[in-house]
Amino acid sequence: MMKERYFSQASIHQKARTMLQSIKRRDLVFVPECSALLILDMQKYFLSASSHAFIPSAQAIIPLIAKLKEAYVAKGLPLIFTRHLNSPQNAGMMAKWWQDLIGEENPLSEIIDELDISSGMVLKKSQYDAFFETPLTDILRGKGVTQVVICGVMTHLCCETTARSAFVRGFEVFFTVDGTASYNERFHLATLLNLSHGFAVPALVEELLTACRGRDAN
Repeated sequence: MMKERYFSQASIHQKARTMLQSIKRRDLVFVPECSALLILDMQKYFLSASSHAFIPSAQAIIPLIAKLKEAYVAKGLPLIFTRHLNSPQNAGMMAKWWQDLIGEENPLSEIIDELDISSGMVLKKSQYDAFFETPLTDILRGKGVTQVVICGVMTHLCCETTARSAFVRGFEVFFTVDGTASYNERFHLATLLNLSHGFAVPALVEELLTACRGRDAN
């Protein structure tokens, strides 16, 4: 598996727009007031350059996720962070597949300091799917949420799996092109192509922010 920095601070905006040019999008209308923002696994384990699981492109998505988070906080909309944690008891195939577990006692398991988690809810999960054996469905239903916006890492693992899971539970899914990151561009593009065909609307963070601002202005 090759790691590459396909997103950088300088390239991410144009790169994301180029990615969208080859993708057909459904015409679902994003309604911020009906949505929740899911920020998946933005942990030091994936964001620290000293970690073997470091995602080179992930640094470029942090400012965009932070802007989206701030917009949700300002509007008082549901904001949920996930923190991937495993024990020998709940890891299941994760342990066999990766031969490495992110334990809660590991400092790298913490969500990065750049994203203030005090303004949202932190949900612990043990599998790629943020809905699996968590109260996420009940939380969203209880808040009247019908749409979810997905950002975080990794594009092709936890983000994609959660997007699919949200779809089968009846949520309209908006998947951020420039708010997710993976180990390489091939993984990222494959997810966008697959999700756009059957599960989610790929969207730029700026498009979602514009929707939030537009409704504020009306």
